[in-house]
Amino acid sequence: MSLIKEVILQMFFVLIPFVLFNIYYRDKMRNYSRSFILFTSSISLFLAMTFASSVVDGVIFDIRYVIMFFGLVYGGIQTGLLLLGEFVIYRLYLGGEGSVVALVISVFSFTVSLLMYRSYKTTHRKTLFTIMAGMLFSIIALSLTYLYFPHYFVKHLTYHFIVIPLQNSLGIWILMSLFSKSVSDKEIFIKHAQNEKIETMSHVAASLAHEVRNPLTAVKGFLRLMQENPTDLTKNTQYMTICMDEIQRTEMILSEYLAISKPLTNRYEQVNVADMLKVMRAVMSPFAILHNVELEVRTPETSVTIMANPDEIKQVLVNFIKNAIEACANVRKGRVFLSLMVEEGKAILVIKDNGVGMDEGQMKRLGSIYFSTKSSGTGLGLTYSYHVIHTFGGTVTVNSKPNVGTKFSIIFPYQE
Repeated sequence: MSLIKEVILQMFFVLIPFVLFNIYYRDKMRNYSRSFILFTSSISLFLAMTFASSVVDGVIFDIRYVIMFFGLVYGGIQTGLLLLGEFVIYRLYLGGEGSVVALVISVFSFTVSLLMYRSYKTTHRKTLFTIMAGMLFSIIALSLTYLYFPHYFVKHLTYHFIVIPLQNSLGIWILMSLFSKSVSDKEIFIKHAQNEKIETMSHVAASLAHEVRNPLTAVKGFLRLMQENPTDLTKNTQYMTICMDEIQRTEMILSEYLAISKPLTNRYEQVNVADMLKVMRAVMSPFAILHNVELEVRTPETSVTIMANPDEIKQVLVNFIKNAIEACANVRKGRVFLSLMVEEGKAILVIKDNGVGMDEGQMKRLGSIYFSTKSSGTGLGLTYSYHVIHTFGGTVTVNSKPNVGTKFSIIFPYQE
């Protein structure tokens, strides 16, 4: 029974990189890094060696070979060598009569891992490959153990032929398959989220191009009038003022659009949500006009600041406003209303529309990956938005009724 407990404990240690990946990268728009692989693998290796399974003092068996193979596959040769160095130093520190053979086994196993890890990335039968790798590591360990300690090996045949192969084969299969699935899912999410952003901005751009034509047409008309009456300085001055105002307004809208559509940066700073909402009104108004929807924004006169990434907040606002406008596209007198207020040390942004609304089942699934109330939507826009809001310490609540409308309340910690 104690051996079963030790095997289960080793399986827990082998899952540490997988568990920490899903915790740390859950709300991030990027995948794992080599430093993350080295850090989590080092923790796993240290714990596995500290609480290794053994039937004789000084001779220990753990999932070190699995961890080093994992480090090679996802972290590269440098990570693998660092893990090997960690093992050598810690194994010499632990001591015991099995330390010498353990070092020899690790050298052979690491050499085999070097030969196999590149093949793992190209093979289509990864499950079979990982199990074979686990069995190969077990064969190396058992052969050299028998060579150095034949009497000890024969005395504990059951342990060596069941526990060690089970640890290595099951451990490498669990870790490699689960981590590979999480990494591929993360890649798909990032790719689709980026495509969702591109699609969103292309829709906004189409309406923006239509809206920009209006001031350009006005400027063109006034310039023609000035050309026809070049001597009328009074009127020409008025025309010039109007032209400059229209050009500045167009320039501001285009600048903000480009700022929103550019790649996201990792920076946190104080963001004035009131000013940002005014900018969003200017950028999203053409999209609302194109869908015959009235867009109204109400903000307090004083600044309302939160600690956040301004690029991500802009993208979140675009996602919510675009969804609200599209929900009202087929509604008579469609209206989207945004209001910002501060209550009890919290900044509260309310986004309300009188669109198609949602039922209870749809509301419960909002923010889930790939769920969308639109027939052509992926749902990743809201999934990304929910992740961003939660990362900044915010919360989202929603109230909606079919054919009545939807109200989103986004709550952020307020910065004085």
